[in-house]
Amino acid sequence: MGNRLSKISTRTGDDGTTGLGDGSRTAKDSPRIHSLGEVDELNSFVGLLLCEEMPGDLREELVSIQHDLFDLGGELCIPGYELIKDEHVARLDALLAKYNADLPMLKEFILPAGSRAASLAHVCRTVCRRAERSIVALGHAEEIRPHPREYVNRLSDLMFVLARVLNRFAGGSDVLWQHERKRG
Repeated sequence: MGNRLSKISTRTGDDGTTGLGDGSRTAKDSPRIHSLGEVDELNSFVGLLLCEEMPGDLREELVSIQHDLFDLGGELCIPGYELIKDEHVARLDALLAKYNADLPMLKEFILPAGSRAASLAHVCRTVCRRAERSIVALGHAEEIRPHPREYVNRLSDLMFVLARVLNRFAGGSDVLWQHERKRG
């Protein structure tokens, strides 16, 4: 699995390229590096979300997701390498079922709002969707396995559900979109 960083400032990227985990170099604006950056940003926002109050089991699950996202970055960093598997996607499906079970059915759209933790979960959701779009674009440019795309697709759904859970944990509820409000 690639080289470990022993020195952060190497100056090897001054020419606009960066090294991949297999030792090859690619442009810093390539679809692969764009996807890596999006996943890294998502992982950073999940870290920010973890600064908020939340149930302990949810905290543990988000930490596990951070490790998965680091693995996903590793898979994207090494063309042809496999780290995200069916079981990672299945675990997110199980979390979706677990957290959806106690939520009331939605009859209206909701706004990305409420508690600070819920709002941060919505930010994670939107960054996750952007990461998904970049992984899809990478798949058009290069061959990649389907699991990374499936993982971020499920994760964005999970972040939506977790925003709802976190609003309830904070004593609130969903902030409904008022589609018939007066505009002016």
